[in-house]
Amino acid sequence: MNMHEFHDEQWLPRKRDELVPFFADALNLETITPPWLHFQVLTPVPIEMRVGQVIDYRLRVHGVPVRWRSEITVWDPPHRFVDEQRRGPYRLWRHEHAFCEQDGGTLCVDHVRYAVTGGALVNALFVARDVRRIFAFRREKLRALFGGDARRDG
Repeated sequence: MNMHEFHDEQWLPRKRDELVPFFADALNLETITPPWLHFQVLTPVPIEMRVGQVIDYRLRVHGVPVRWRSEITVWDPPHRFVDEQRRGPYRLWRHEHAFCEQDGGTLCVDHVRYAVTGGALVNALFVARDVRRIFAFRREKLRALFGGDARRDG
């Protein structure tokens, strides 16, 4: 399986204890996901974040309806958590979210390892660009919600 990686860092001028609860609320994914994906959490609330928690979503990828199921495989607040796709558009998707106190704020780190059907060509033509666009939207939305300076981002 041909693996790909995406890494992003964003410094936000808020304490980790303020940011982690935002990320721990699965419904906030709807807020920080681009509207063109028509992303919706299907799992009934409240969703208790813990190892083993399964969360179902619905979205559209290039107009095609997709169901996505993820599982929380690491839950270590306020330091990090990991979600892994159990069903969805990728052959593999593992997303680690880490939160490090830095300079009076928090460095939010996203590290994604993924594999796609069609391998490197499909990734180069479609998927890598989509992942970059999704995380760029997320970065701007988080900056609008919590403040920050684009020049400080990693």
